Amino acid sequence: MVSEKYVIDLNKPLVSQVGHLGEDYDEWVHQPIVSKEGPRFFGSDYLEFFTRTVWWVIPIVWVPVASWFISNSVRMGLAGPHVVVFVIIGIFVWTFAEYMLHRFLFHVKTKSYWGNTFHYLLHGCHHKHPMDGLRLVFPPAAAAIIATPIWNLVKLICVPLTAPAVFGGILLGYVMYDCTHYYLHHGQPKTDMPKNLKKYHLNHHYRLWNYGFGITSPLWDFVFGTVPPPSKADAKLR
Repeated sequence: MVSEKYVIDLNKPLVSQVGHLGEDYDEWVHQPIVSKEGPRFFGSDYLEFFTRTVWWVIPIVWVPVASWFISNSVRMGLAGPHVVVFVIIGIFVWTFAEYMLHRFLFHVKTKSYWGNTFHYLLHGCHHKHPMDGLRLVFPPAAAAIIATPIWNLVKLICVPLTAPAVFGGILLGYVMYDCTHYYLHHGQPKTDMPKNLKKYHLNHHYRLWNYGFGITSPLWDFVFGTVPPPSKADAKLR
């Protein structure tokens, strides 16, 4: 296999290298490097610039977009209380989409050159360098590519009056997800709930990456049986 002969050089741009790992890519990408300094993706400074996104760009870009969609339902005559209900439904729908995307797309197993390369750009880079704060949230252009089919699906399922409010709620859920995700890696929670959520997520990175796919909540992990089993240290405390 190519992977047996190929060694990643961390001092060179990584995107053109990871595909050569073949079947060993999955093991390599889940051995995290704990450093706040992110790797070089591309040799081109122009391409490299677009791989980095500061966390606060997410609410700045997407909260106005979500508000615009929600206001469309209001302009079409949806009553205020009903707007709130459908926005909450959208946020709940996002929690399900968050789980499904994380489990089945972000953690898809690959071994081909282009499959490995795509996965590394999509999510593998975050698992290899989980403390890289500029590769943690989704660049708005990439998020828009995923949001487009979701909007089309919402329009198909919902009536025109409620679809914008539901989709606005989904976008707000996404903003909460990405900001929460950043906080779980770089924040220092002081109360029990965020502390437990941080521990839950870091367990996904550093112990059992194929469990614990929920970020904002472990709800769907409970539903689908992907709650991580307790570690030996946790078991001793019981």
